Amino acid sequence: MPGTLRVVVVHWNQPERCIQTVRRLVGDRVPVAVTVVDNDSGDVAVDQLEVELRDLIEAGTVEVVRTGRNAGFGPGANVGLRRFLSRASDGEWVGLCPHDVGFADDCLERLLGAVDGVPAAGLACADVGDGMVPVIDPYFGGLTVPARRWRPGGGAPTGEEGWEDVAFPHGTFMLLRRGCIAEVGVFDERYFSYCEEADLAVRACRAGWQVGLVRGARVTNLHLGSSVPLVDYLQTRNTILLVRTTSGRYHAAVRTVISVVQMVLGVIWPARRPLVFDAVARRRGVVDALRGRWGPPPSDLGRPQAVATSS
Repeated sequence: MPGTLRVVVVHWNQPERCIQTVRRLVGDRVPVAVTVVDNDSGDVAVDQLEVELRDLIEAGTVEVVRTGRNAGFGPGANVGLRRFLSRASDGEWVGLCPHDVGFADDCLERLLGAVDGVPAAGLACADVGDGMVPVIDPYFGGLTVPARRWRPGGGAPTGEEGWEDVAFPHGTFMLLRRGCIAEVGVFDERYFSYCEEADLAVRACRAGWQVGLVRGARVTNLHLGSSVPLVDYLQTRNTILLVRTTSGRYHAAVRTVISVVQMVLGVIWPARRPLVFDAVARRRGVVDALRGRWGPPPSDLGRPQAVATSS
């Protein structure tokens, strides 16, 4: 299908929401073909996907790929990204999102229009409307800050719609360029979920690609699907890995100490805890980072599927 955008949707055990997301995508102004990567939801959930999307599957617009294991968001995405890379007919750009995303009518159109005007664009994400900018701190890893505190390229932020250089794309909906991921690789599967977008963006920028957020291309993550302990564990562990990878062992050691101090303060002063806080899970994240235990999280931390947390 010439001119069609391939979109990889990572799914785990939410077939109704995934079906809604897929139908929103194929009904977009931009022609879309969808690869649903299922992270071992079970036969009942996958059968429901295949039955209710049968018309699109038979038309060749949708394909459902089973991983056979709960691989996590990044590794699951890689299954679809590698299929994209193996098929030149899929075009220059591929979209990526979790199974539960809402798009403005012109979101994909705005995204594709923006990246078309940036020759070195390698990665880009849609706008969740929070006025924040993704940055990578040498000690705190990937985080977002208010746009007014950041000066892209050394200049003042414009506040205008369109492409804006950022440090990494968020995972609610992102575009990845074929040439970029062919050169720097796909997601580092050690992360499982969380921080993999920042790691990929660092590699892309080091190779000379630009990373951007397209203001005005609105997208919404409609539901959150992970337990607080699981999210806190993954964010703690993976941030230490990201800092070590991007800034070095000294910075990772400082980040580890900061994580421990934050954990202790959260226990002592409950009123000052962040929204995502679980002392036991955070401690386990630190310990596993020190041990070099990456990949899937411990099975007792809750639902084993992390989805994007932007809204």
